[in-house]
Amino acid sequence: MKKLFLLLTAVLLAAVTMTAQTRTITGTVVSAADDEPIVGATVHPVGGGQGTATDIDGQFSLTIPANVTQLQVTYVGMTPQTVKAVNGVKIALTENATALDEVMVVAYGTAKKSAYTGSASVIKADQIEGRQVTDAVAALAGAVSGVQVLTTNGQPGTAPEVRIRGIGSINGSSKPLYVVDGMPFDGDIATLNTMDIESMTVLKDAAAAALYGARGANGVILITTKKGGEGDAVITFDARWGSNSRQVKGYDVIDNPYQYTEMAYQALRNGYAWGQGMDAQAAHIAANNALYTAFGAGYQIWNVPAGQQIVGTNGKLNPNAKLGNVITTRDADGNIISQNLVKPDSWYDNTFVHGLRQEYNLSVRGGTERFRYYASVGYLGDEGIIDNSNYNRLSSRVTAEYQAKKWLKLNASLAFNHVDMKAPSGQDSGTKNVSNAFYIVDNMGPVYPMFIRDGKGNILKDKATGHPIYDYGDNNTYFPGANRNFMSGANPASGFVYDTNETIMDVFDGKWGATITPIENLNITGNVGYFLDNTREHVIMSPLYGSVKSNGGLAQQEMRRLSGLNLQFLGTYRRTFADVHHGDIMIGYETYEQNSESVNAIGYHLYDPYNWAVNNTLNDENRKGSGGAIGYSTRGFFGRLNYDYDSRYFASVSYRRDASSHFHPDHRWGNFFSVSAAWDAAKEKFMQPAATWLDLLKVKFSFGQQGNDNLYPGMAYGYYYTDIYGISGSQTWSDGNMIQKGNPDLTWETSNAYNAGIDFSFWQGKLSGTVEYFLRETKDMLYMKPVAPSNGYTSVPMNVGSMRNSGLEFELNYRPINTKNITWDINVNGTFLKNKIIKLHPDLGGQMISGIRILKEGSSLYNYYMVDYAGVNPDNGAALFWARETVGTDENGDPILGKEYKTENYDLAADTNLKETGNLLPTFYGGFGTTLQAYGVDFSVAFSYQLGGRTLDDAYGNYIYGGESDVLGHAWHKDMLNAWTPENRNTDIPALNSQEKYNLGSQETTFKLISSDYLSLNNITLGYTFPSKWTKKIGIESIRVYGSADNVALWSKRKGLDPRMGFTAADSGDYSIIRTISGGLKVVF
Repeated sequence: MKKLFLLLTAVLLAAVTMTAQTRTITGTVVSAADDEPIVGATVHPVGGGQGTATDIDGQFSLTIPANVTQLQVTYVGMTPQTVKAVNGVKIALTENATALDEVMVVAYGTAKKSAYTGSASVIKADQIEGRQVTDAVAALAGAVSGVQVLTTNGQPGTAPEVRIRGIGSINGSSKPLYVVDGMPFDGDIATLNTMDIESMTVLKDAAAAALYGARGANGVILITTKKGGEGDAVITFDARWGSNSRQVKGYDVIDNPYQYTEMAYQALRNGYAWGQGMDAQAAHIAANNALYTAFGAGYQIWNVPAGQQIVGTNGKLNPNAKLGNVITTRDADGNIISQNLVKPDSWYDNTFVHGLRQEYNLSVRGGTERFRYYASVGYLGDEGIIDNSNYNRLSSRVTAEYQAKKWLKLNASLAFNHVDMKAPSGQDSGTKNVSNAFYIVDNMGPVYPMFIRDGKGNILKDKATGHPIYDYGDNNTYFPGANRNFMSGANPASGFVYDTNETIMDVFDGKWGATITPIENLNITGNVGYFLDNTREHVIMSPLYGSVKSNGGLAQQEMRRLSGLNLQFLGTYRRTFADVHHGDIMIGYETYEQNSESVNAIGYHLYDPYNWAVNNTLNDENRKGSGGAIGYSTRGFFGRLNYDYDSRYFASVSYRRDASSHFHPDHRWGNFFSVSAAWDAAKEKFMQPAATWLDLLKVKFSFGQQGNDNLYPGMAYGYYYTDIYGISGSQTWSDGNMIQKGNPDLTWETSNAYNAGIDFSFWQGKLSGTVEYFLRETKDMLYMKPVAPSNGYTSVPMNVGSMRNSGLEFELNYRPINTKNITWDINVNGTFLKNKIIKLHPDLGGQMISGIRILKEGSSLYNYYMVDYAGVNPDNGAALFWARETVGTDENGDPILGKEYKTENYDLAADTNLKETGNLLPTFYGGFGTTLQAYGVDFSVAFSYQLGGRTLDDAYGNYIYGGESDVLGHAWHKDMLNAWTPENRNTDIPALNSQEKYNLGSQETTFKLISSDYLSLNNITLGYTFPSKWTKKIGIESIRVYGSADNVALWSKRKGLDPRMGFTAADSGDYSIIRTISGGLKVVF
């Protein structure tokens, strides 16, 4: 008992002694500007012990050793402070030169914004999280100068196209390089969870991107994911729910069957009167008779009393005509086979839907001085605007950093994403076939039924599935004899019900690294990155209905595997001399190996109409399979030297030597470099009188060279220098056909880039920004030169010449109000861009014509060569085109052309007088927005715009036609209401005339050119954060409720025209951009 008492006494004394060796300090960190609490400031004991971070009220509680007498407080954008460690301390931090010492992610490292000599723009997590985008890159639209974002396909999960400072190549890729956490990323960028992203840095000039040599010519987008931090664990839960709908509804077409029928009558009557010389009464009768089958056999939608006409002599619909007509089909003996009520349906309302968008994200971050962690899981369910179109992503990420020893730091980041995407095939302008809902619905005249009905008007149902029976307009069993004029055999909504096109992706992205510090200021780093994308695609085309019904349906399977292994070795040494000379040197070596392989199989005659497995098909000669594999690799040695004197003068030099497996060994290696310098005049002594209002006035200049080795999709196979043959034969091998012509002399496409600019900041950051001039000249452009098919191939890869992109860009940020309770920010950016082809291959003779495009020295890459529309003949309403007289022939027998004149003969104009349109690219583009925070309420709005360009509006042209009998049923634009008539001669819209076979959609004329100017309201967000004094009572740090709308509105030169979907052409048939309206809740524990 005595021993036990002594033991307990010893333990108690030890506990008391240990308690006496530590103490708890509490305090508050606020902003010196407005006394507002600073959330997330780091408080660390000087001399040892674990740090912490301030809470939502700027408060902290910290247990420190008894011998610690000072605390160090830091926060991004604020000047660090060291204060006495006393209880109840209040620390007021001041802004440090408007966050100019903020650290930004750059190529293979980080740099202070104030010391950076290149051209780069950064958008942060709050800007990305505010957008409801599946792909974080879409958040760049209008947010960064020099960047254009094209949404060519609105299918959820489809990444947009991004262009940085213009188009750098003819056939070579203009896609920027994506780098995630320091490693090149060749996967689908949409698989990254946007809520895991800390920042995106866009590297725009050679000084910023030259270190990426082989693939940096088109700019680089650095994506940095979230990491852990010191302090207690912070748990964040974010949930949002919303609705997706079609943003741009379509062109302003005639959608009334009454009006459409009257226009069809007018076209037919005019055709009979003007084309066949009938008198008015005869033409009237003939037009009415033709109306019974004008839209196709079986599609007489009007029920009129016996002996009466559908349309009267006044051109108006018979008031006794009723919409909806029973068509009775009989056999040869007069027996009734079927009775069908034929009346138009709204194809738009029955095809496009409102999709549900839901997203949930949970993350935790925290750590100690030596160990930091971040972990997250997320789910995104993003339904499209047509049935069977969606994108479901389950994402996870774990990141850890561990200071194992003073000289050894370890890090790892592991991400796994599972994606299940359903994307009905054919929803783009390149496939105007029976499955393309956007083309068919937007171009369908308002006179066709979508469903098959019985004689009483009931929609027929499939007995096996219960689904409606859709009208394909192709003489099917349920509606015999029907033959629709427009897109017979098409009803895409049926395909959404019975067909499947599913893509399943399992994506792993891992990075492991170690940094050794053998001596002070020297870091030796080794990184390993591995990426793996296993993708499976399942396709079913129904045996019950649709285009392959006669083949018993179709099943297709494909498996694709894309992997990348990246090894990096970096050595960095930093040193400061005499307190004013700061320098660092970095050298490195990098290898990258990418491998892609695929197998696929297809079969017909399905046993089970809902099973995508190919062994569910008939095992006959039509069941086939194939496979392939492609490899690609690069090697690179690189280095960089940075120097600054007294934070006033800055210089940087970088060099990279790269090799690419795309090229022949004799041309495989390329050398790329950059030099840059900057001067901060605000730090000079003679500028001291301005120190109270001038924070930064940095003049910078850079020059560098970058490379591009990507000719895809011109060369689908990786080795550009050798001929590729396909293997053929059934029982025995036979000679293969050449599928790719190689060129052993092909080499790097090289860009020389110049950049000069000024970065500035006034009044402690109240007004800041940058203005830059850039010039990028690309030489040895990668190009697929067309050759005669008699060679056995149609094109050959070659280096053809040079092209220049130049311009001026600016970014301005203004904070008119910055008080304790109110902060208001305004931002605007813009880019002036000019594109010019400098030189082409000598064999081309200074120009090359490909379709309607003309590539010509001294002109823009986007320059069309087409017939010039001359308006309408005021005497007869015919379309006119500018042609040239033929006044003779030269010694080669070619015509000698004389004066211009107007003709109704399009082909003659195309033969004698094609004209250049000049540059079609927009000359100015950018974005602007504002953010307001007041008393817990936050509001933001963001716009993007472009000016000065033109686009070829093929979709509009297709709506302008005369009404010829084999085209009737196609939609008409409302501009046709202004068509030429004897009473309306002053118009540029040709007459309705079924005998005048013009179609301004298929004819390539300047009639279809229109301004591509637009203003887009990209995002509106409104939120409210509840006072922390309320939420802390229930153990919650903060609660924010918010609403957000993306792709809110678009203003363009024509209703239905969306210039954001293409540089210089607009066509119907592309999956439209989606508008999303959501509400959300964010809770921080």
